[in-house]
Amino acid sequence: MTSSFSLIGGTVLTPDGASEIADIHVANGRIVDAKPATGQQIDCREFHVLPGIVDVHGDAFEVELYPRPGVEMDFRIAMQSVDRQLMANGITTACHGLTASWEPGARSLAAARRFMAGLQGLRPDLMANHHVQLRWEVFARDAINDIADWLATEPTPAIAFNDHTTETLRAIDAGEQEKLDKWAKRAGVSLGQYVAAVQGVSHLADAVPAQIREVAELAKRQGAVMLAHDESTIEERHLHRGLGMRISEFPLTADVAADAVGVGEYVVMGGPNVLRSGSHKGFMSAEDAIRGGICNVLASDYYYPSLFHAAERLVARGVLSMAEAWALISQNPAAALGLVDRGQIKPGNRADLVVVDCVQNWRLVQTFVGGAMARFDKAAR
Repeated sequence: MTSSFSLIGGTVLTPDGASEIADIHVANGRIVDAKPATGQQIDCREFHVLPGIVDVHGDAFEVELYPRPGVEMDFRIAMQSVDRQLMANGITTACHGLTASWEPGARSLAAARRFMAGLQGLRPDLMANHHVQLRWEVFARDAINDIADWLATEPTPAIAFNDHTTETLRAIDAGEQEKLDKWAKRAGVSLGQYVAAVQGVSHLADAVPAQIREVAELAKRQGAVMLAHDESTIEERHLHRGLGMRISEFPLTADVAADAVGVGEYVVMGGPNVLRSGSHKGFMSAEDAIRGGICNVLASDYYYPSLFHAAERLVARGVLSMAEAWALISQNPAAALGLVDRGQIKPGNRADLVVVDCVQNWRLVQTFVGGAMARFDKAAR
């Protein structure tokens, strides 16, 4: 279904946060005011109709591309599998967290080049809107020319500024063998090779601030959304704000998150954090941050089902209303990414919609992307 149709009698989440019984009309991939002259009518009287989920940061695609360390699968097969997972979890717009770093293996610059080239060619065959969040490791100077080229492509990638190198160097100094073994295994190399790789870029530490400013200027010129990753101090937030990074992604302290929200910025935390009732790294609880009003966007992070079910949990626990919970995974992330044509059900917006059975445990019934039915369950008729 890609032309005209109507969703009849569903409980619709309106742009002002109300839930009301209404019909939704779709023509040419957009939501329209009037019922089309022709087209199927889909009975949604038992269900809620909500805007499609927008994911600002998800890297679960890595599992499909690299199911074992050192094993890379065919790009088309892997990403078509990812596309089906997105549809099955109501994610209509996905920002893939693509790391470009000095690391060997799955997060190498070479792997990022293969991903960007492959996605550009595959997009027409995919159902979801596949965007990219470039996770630039700020010690990876060799990636800057590639980033400049990628920022000039359409759709414009977002870019996150990551510094995991400093943490890795500290782990080496502290002899944190377990961490280093895990990271080396992910990279598909021996521990000695991994340590040599990070030590090979450690001399760039003094140049990193200038590199960050250079890449931030590149991003500004292209109008790219910028995110600061893993901020630990308010001073960092102020520095990054001055460079144009208006999203604080996975801040490590409540003070940083509060500082960002206090000036109208976006704070991103993980859906898995909500589902697991805490960070797997022992950092700030997402649910506590949401209760405190210092988290306004959730991301799938490493687990696509987490967004849909995080909203469900937040409603079931009485933390938020349905409208407030759904805003964390649709309206707010769309706004954070500057995607003004989605995240709300209103005429003119893309017909990115999910139909949900909210009786007892939530169940996704249908997903529509640009008016195309991507998933169908016999319970909707």
